[in-house]
Amino acid sequence: MRTYTTNATLRAALNDLRSKGQSIAFVPTMGNLHEGHLQLVRCARKRCDVVVVSIFVNPLQFGANEDLDAYPRTLAADKEKLFSEGVQVLFTPGVEDIYPEGMHTHTQVQVPDISETLCGSSRPGHFNGVTTVVNKLFNIVQPDLAVFGEKDFQQLSIVRKMVSDLCMPVQIVGVATARDEDGLAKSSRNGYLSPEQRRIAPIIHQTLTTCREAIACGFDNFLQLESHARMQLLQAGLEPDYFTIRDARTLRAVSEETEEIAILAAARLGNTRLIDNVRLAVNPASDWGMLAAQ
Repeated sequence: MRTYTTNATLRAALNDLRSKGQSIAFVPTMGNLHEGHLQLVRCARKRCDVVVVSIFVNPLQFGANEDLDAYPRTLAADKEKLFSEGVQVLFTPGVEDIYPEGMHTHTQVQVPDISETLCGSSRPGHFNGVTTVVNKLFNIVQPDLAVFGEKDFQQLSIVRKMVSDLCMPVQIVGVATARDEDGLAKSSRNGYLSPEQRRIAPIIHQTLTTCREAIACGFDNFLQLESHARMQLLQAGLEPDYFTIRDARTLRAVSEETEEIAILAAARLGNTRLIDNVRLAVNPASDWGMLAAQ
Protein backbone atom coordinates (compact mmCIF):
# COMPACT_ATOMS: atom_id res chain seq x y z
CA MET A 1 0.00 0.00 0.00
CA ARG A 2 1.37 3.39 -1.00
CA THR A 3 0.48 6.53 0.93
CA TYR A 4 0.27 9.97 -0.69
CA THR A 5 -0.18 13.25 1.14
CA THR A 6 -0.45 15.78 -1.71
CA ASN A 7 -2.84 16.20 -4.63
CA ALA A 8 -0.04 16.29 -7.21
CA THR A 9 1.69 13.08 -6.16
CA LEU A 10 -1.60 11.18 -5.92
CA ARG A 11 -2.76 12.37 -9.34
CA ALA A 12 0.53 11.36 -10.94
CA ALA A 13 0.32 7.87 -9.45
CA LEU A 14 -3.30 7.37 -10.49
CA ASN A 15 -2.68 8.67 -14.01
CA ASP A 16 0.01 6.02 -14.36
CA LEU A 17 -2.42 3.31 -13.26
CA ARG A 18 -5.10 4.56 -15.66
CA SER A 19 -2.63 4.50 -18.53
CA LYS A 20 -2.28 0.78 -17.88
CA GLY A 21 -6.05 0.32 -18.23
CA GLN A 22 -6.79 -0.18 -14.54
CA SER A 23 -10.14 0.86 -13.08
CA ILE A 24 -10.26 2.87 -9.86
CA ALA A 25 -12.66 2.64 -6.91
CA PHE A 26 -12.67 5.29 -4.20
CA VAL A 27 -13.70 5.09 -0.54
CA PRO A 28 -13.62 8.51 1.19
CA THR A 29 -13.40 8.35 5.00
CA MET A 30 -12.51 10.46 8.02
CA GLY A 31 -10.50 7.64 9.55
CA ASN A 32 -10.98 5.85 12.89
CA LEU A 33 -11.91 2.90 10.72
CA HIS A 34 -14.24 0.12 11.85
CA GLU A 35 -15.87 -2.91 10.25
CA GLY A 36 -18.35 -0.72 8.39
CA HIS A 37 -15.55 1.06 6.57
CA LEU A 38 -13.84 -2.24 5.77
CA GLN A 39 -17.04 -3.54 4.19
CA LEU A 40 -16.94 -0.54 1.85
CA VAL A 41 -13.35 -1.43 0.96
CA ARG A 42 -14.30 -5.05 0.22
CA CYS A 43 -17.11 -3.90 -2.03
CA ALA A 44 -14.69 -1.61 -3.87
CA ARG A 45 -12.14 -4.39 -4.34
CA LYS A 46 -14.74 -6.62 -6.00
CA ARG A 47 -15.62 -3.95 -8.54
CA CYS A 48 -12.34 -2.34 -9.60
CA ASP A 49 -8.65 -3.09 -10.09
CA VAL A 50 -7.39 -0.40 -7.71
CA VAL A 51 -8.88 0.80 -4.42
CA VAL A 52 -8.08 4.31 -3.20
CA VAL A 53 -9.03 5.21 0.38
CA SER A 54 -8.79 8.75 1.70
CA ILE A 55 -8.51 9.71 5.36
CA PHE A 56 -9.30 13.36 5.92
CA VAL A 57 -11.11 14.86 8.91
CA ASN A 58 -12.95 17.60 7.06
CA PRO A 59 -13.30 20.72 9.25
CA LEU A 60 -15.79 22.31 6.85
CA GLN A 61 -18.52 19.84 7.80
CA PHE A 62 -18.22 20.43 11.56
CA GLY A 63 -20.31 23.09 13.27
CA ALA A 64 -18.99 25.58 15.82
CA ASN A 65 -20.06 23.45 18.79
CA GLU A 66 -19.31 20.02 17.29
CA ASP A 67 -16.54 17.56 18.03
CA LEU A 68 -13.85 18.41 15.45
CA ASP A 69 -11.01 18.55 17.99
CA ALA A 70 -12.26 15.47 19.81
CA TYR A 71 -12.80 13.41 16.65
CA PRO A 72 -10.51 10.37 17.02
CA ARG A 73 -7.41 10.25 14.82
CA THR A 74 -6.05 6.69 14.61
CA LEU A 75 -3.90 6.77 11.48
CA ALA A 76 -1.45 4.01 12.44
CA ALA A 77 -4.24 1.54 13.27
CA ASP A 78 -6.18 2.61 10.17
CA LYS A 79 -3.16 1.89 7.95
CA GLU A 80 -2.85 -1.61 9.38
CA LYS A 81 -6.51 -2.36 8.68
CA LEU A 82 -6.35 -1.05 5.12
CA PHE A 83 -3.14 -2.96 4.40
CA SER A 84 -4.77 -6.18 5.61
CA GLU A 85 -7.70 -5.56 3.24
CA GLY A 86 -5.40 -5.19 0.22
CA VAL A 87 -5.88 -1.46 -0.36
CA GLN A 88 -3.30 -0.25 -2.87
CA VAL A 89 -3.49 3.53 -2.40
CA LEU A 90 -4.06 5.67 0.71
CA PHE A 91 -4.52 9.45 0.48
CA THR A 92 -3.96 11.45 3.68
CA PRO A 93 -3.98 15.15 2.77
CA GLY A 94 -3.68 17.99 5.24
CA VAL A 95 -6.17 20.82 5.54
CA GLU A 96 -3.77 23.06 3.60
CA ASP A 97 -3.87 20.62 0.67
CA ILE A 98 -7.66 20.57 0.48
CA TYR A 99 -8.25 24.23 1.35
CA PRO A 100 -5.03 26.01 0.33
CA GLU A 101 -6.57 29.49 0.61
CA GLY A 102 -8.62 28.77 3.73
CA MET A 103 -12.07 27.29 4.17
CA HIS A 104 -14.15 30.43 4.50
CA THR A 105 -13.05 31.99 1.21
CA HIS A 106 -13.28 28.67 -0.60
CA THR A 107 -15.85 27.87 -3.28
CA GLN A 108 -18.54 25.62 -1.82
CA VAL A 109 -20.87 23.11 -3.43
CA GLN A 110 -24.47 23.12 -2.26
CA VAL A 111 -27.21 20.61 -3.06
CA PRO A 112 -30.42 22.54 -2.29
CA ASP A 113 -33.58 21.22 -0.65
CA ILE A 114 -32.42 17.70 0.20
CA SER A 115 -29.52 19.16 2.23
CA GLU A 116 -31.77 21.39 4.31
CA THR A 117 -33.99 18.75 5.92
CA LEU A 118 -33.41 16.08 8.59
CA CYS A 119 -29.75 16.32 9.70
CA GLY A 120 -29.41 19.49 7.64
CA SER A 121 -31.95 21.24 9.86
CA SER A 122 -30.05 20.65 13.08
CA ARG A 123 -26.56 20.88 11.53
CA PRO A 124 -26.73 23.95 9.27
CA GLY A 125 -23.91 24.02 6.73
CA HIS A 126 -22.89 20.43 7.45
CA PHE A 127 -23.83 19.02 4.07
CA ASN A 128 -22.26 21.94 2.22
CA GLY A 129 -19.03 20.84 3.85
CA VAL A 130 -19.65 17.24 2.82
CA THR A 131 -20.48 17.97 -0.82
CA THR A 132 -17.63 20.45 -1.16
CA VAL A 133 -14.99 18.02 0.07
CA VAL A 134 -16.46 15.06 -1.83
CA ASN A 135 -16.50 17.15 -5.01
CA LYS A 136 -12.83 18.08 -4.48
CA LEU A 137 -11.82 14.51 -3.72
CA PHE A 138 -13.64 13.25 -6.82
CA ASN A 139 -11.76 15.82 -8.90
CA ILE A 140 -8.45 14.75 -7.38
CA VAL A 141 -8.96 10.98 -7.56
CA GLN A 142 -11.20 10.86 -10.67
CA PRO A 143 -12.55 7.41 -9.75
CA ASP A 144 -14.71 5.17 -11.88
CA LEU A 145 -16.89 4.50 -8.85
CA ALA A 146 -17.12 5.60 -5.23
CA VAL A 147 -18.49 3.60 -2.32
CA PHE A 148 -20.51 5.01 0.60
CA GLY A 149 -22.30 3.42 3.54
CA GLU A 150 -26.09 3.45 3.78
CA LYS A 151 -26.05 4.33 7.48
CA ASP A 152 -25.60 7.97 6.46
CA PHE A 153 -28.53 7.63 4.09
CA GLN A 154 -29.16 11.35 3.68
CA GLN A 155 -25.49 11.90 2.87
CA LEU A 156 -25.60 9.09 0.31
CA SER A 157 -28.72 10.59 -1.27
CA ILE A 158 -27.13 14.04 -1.43
CA VAL A 159 -23.95 12.73 -3.03
CA ARG A 160 -25.98 10.83 -5.61
CA LYS A 161 -27.95 13.96 -6.48
CA MET A 162 -24.79 16.06 -6.71
CA VAL A 163 -23.19 13.55 -9.08
CA SER A 164 -26.34 13.44 -11.21
CA ASP A 165 -26.89 17.20 -11.26
CA LEU A 166 -23.26 17.99 -12.11
CA CYS A 167 -22.95 15.19 -14.72
CA MET A 168 -20.00 13.63 -12.92
CA PRO A 169 -18.71 10.40 -14.53
CA VAL A 170 -18.67 8.54 -11.21
CA GLN A 171 -20.84 5.58 -10.29
CA ILE A 172 -22.06 5.83 -6.68
CA VAL A 173 -22.43 2.51 -4.85
CA GLY A 174 -24.22 2.19 -1.51
CA VAL A 175 -23.36 -0.59 0.95
CA ALA A 176 -25.72 -1.90 3.62
CA THR A 177 -25.15 -0.69 7.18
CA ALA A 178 -22.75 -2.78 9.25
CA ARG A 179 -24.19 -3.60 12.67
CA ASP A 180 -23.17 -5.10 15.98
CA GLU A 181 -24.99 -8.24 17.09
CA ASP A 182 -27.55 -6.19 19.02
CA GLY A 183 -28.39 -4.11 15.93
CA LEU A 184 -26.50 -0.92 16.72
CA ALA A 185 -25.13 0.62 13.54
CA LYS A 186 -21.34 0.71 13.61
CA SER A 187 -20.05 4.27 13.88
CA SER A 188 -16.88 6.04 14.89
CA ARG A 189 -18.95 7.93 17.46
CA ASN A 190 -20.02 4.75 19.26
CA GLY A 191 -16.70 4.96 21.09
CA TYR A 192 -17.99 8.03 22.92
CA LEU A 193 -20.74 6.00 24.63
CA SER A 194 -20.45 4.94 28.25
CA PRO A 195 -21.23 1.26 29.03
CA GLU A 196 -24.75 2.22 30.15
CA GLN A 197 -25.34 4.35 27.04
CA ARG A 198 -24.04 1.53 24.86
CA ARG A 199 -26.69 -0.73 26.41
CA ILE A 200 -29.43 1.78 25.54
CA ALA A 201 -28.28 2.72 22.02
CA PRO A 202 -29.66 -0.34 20.13
CA ILE A 203 -33.18 0.85 20.96
CA ILE A 204 -32.90 3.20 17.97
CA HIS A 205 -32.64 0.29 15.53
CA GLN A 206 -35.28 -1.70 17.40
CA THR A 207 -37.71 1.21 17.10
CA LEU A 208 -36.97 1.66 13.40
CA THR A 209 -37.52 -2.05 12.78
CA THR A 210 -40.80 -2.08 14.70
CA CYS A 211 -42.03 0.87 12.64
CA ARG A 212 -41.06 -0.86 9.39
CA GLU A 213 -42.89 -4.02 10.45
CA ALA A 214 -46.02 -2.02 11.24
CA ILE A 215 -46.01 -0.41 7.79
CA ALA A 216 -45.35 -3.78 6.13
CA CYS A 217 -48.42 -5.12 7.94
CA GLY A 218 -50.56 -2.32 6.52
CA PHE A 219 -50.56 0.30 9.29
CA ASP A 220 -50.72 3.57 7.37
CA ASN A 221 -51.04 6.32 9.96
CA PHE A 222 -47.51 7.62 9.59
CA LEU A 223 -47.96 10.55 11.96
CA GLN A 224 -49.03 8.20 14.73
CA LEU A 225 -46.11 5.85 14.04
CA GLU A 226 -43.62 8.73 14.15
CA SER A 227 -45.07 10.14 17.36
CA HIS A 228 -45.08 6.76 19.07
CA ALA A 229 -41.48 6.10 18.00
CA ARG A 230 -40.26 9.44 19.34
CA MET A 231 -41.97 8.69 22.66
CA GLN A 232 -40.25 5.29 22.83
CA LEU A 233 -36.86 6.92 22.30
CA LEU A 234 -37.57 9.53 24.98
CA GLN A 235 -38.67 6.90 27.48
CA ALA A 236 -35.44 4.98 26.84
CA GLY A 237 -33.37 8.04 27.71
CA LEU A 238 -32.59 9.34 24.23
CA GLU A 239 -33.29 12.85 22.94
CA PRO A 240 -34.73 12.43 19.44
CA ASP A 241 -33.76 14.96 16.81
CA TYR A 242 -36.14 13.39 14.33
CA PHE A 243 -37.93 10.15 13.57
CA THR A 244 -39.56 10.32 10.19
CA ILE A 245 -40.99 8.27 7.34
CA ARG A 246 -39.96 9.51 3.90
CA ASP A 247 -39.72 8.63 0.23
CA ALA A 248 -36.31 6.92 -0.02
CA ARG A 249 -35.46 8.55 -3.35
CA THR A 250 -36.37 12.16 -2.64
CA LEU A 251 -36.45 12.24 1.20
CA ARG A 252 -39.74 14.09 0.87
CA ALA A 253 -43.13 12.95 2.18
CA VAL A 254 -44.40 9.62 0.91
CA SER A 255 -46.55 10.08 -2.19
CA GLU A 256 -48.31 8.04 -4.85
CA GLU A 257 -45.01 7.87 -6.77
CA THR A 258 -43.05 6.40 -3.85
CA GLU A 259 -41.40 3.08 -4.67
CA GLU A 260 -39.39 2.67 -1.47
CA ILE A 261 -39.92 4.05 2.01
CA ALA A 262 -37.05 5.19 4.22
CA ILE A 263 -37.56 5.40 7.98
CA LEU A 264 -34.87 7.62 9.44
CA ALA A 265 -33.90 8.58 12.98
CA ALA A 266 -31.38 10.77 14.73
CA ALA A 267 -31.10 11.04 18.50
CA ARG A 268 -28.68 12.15 21.17
CA LEU A 269 -27.53 9.87 23.93
CA GLY A 270 -25.63 12.06 26.33
CA ASN A 271 -23.32 14.13 24.14
CA THR A 272 -23.29 11.58 21.31
CA ARG A 273 -25.50 12.00 18.26
CA LEU A 274 -26.52 8.70 16.63
CA ILE A 275 -28.25 8.17 13.29
CA ASP A 276 -29.77 5.12 11.64
CA ASN A 277 -32.35 4.11 9.07
CA VAL A 278 -34.22 1.16 7.59
CA ARG A 279 -36.09 0.92 4.31
CA LEU A 280 -39.11 -0.87 2.91
CA ALA A 281 -40.05 -1.58 -0.70
CA VAL A 282 -43.56 -0.43 -1.54
CA ASN A 283 -46.29 -2.83 -2.57
CA PRO A 284 -47.77 -1.39 -5.79
CA ALA A 285 -51.20 -2.51 -4.61
CA SER A 286 -51.06 -0.20 -1.57
CA ASP A 287 -53.75 2.44 -1.17
CA TRP A 288 -51.44 5.38 -1.89
CA GLY A 289 -54.24 7.86 -1.69
CA MET A 290 -54.56 7.07 2.01
CA LEU A 291 -50.80 6.92 2.61
CA ALA A 292 -50.10 10.19 0.85
CA ALA A 293 -52.62 11.93 3.06
CA GLN A 294 -50.79 11.11 6.30
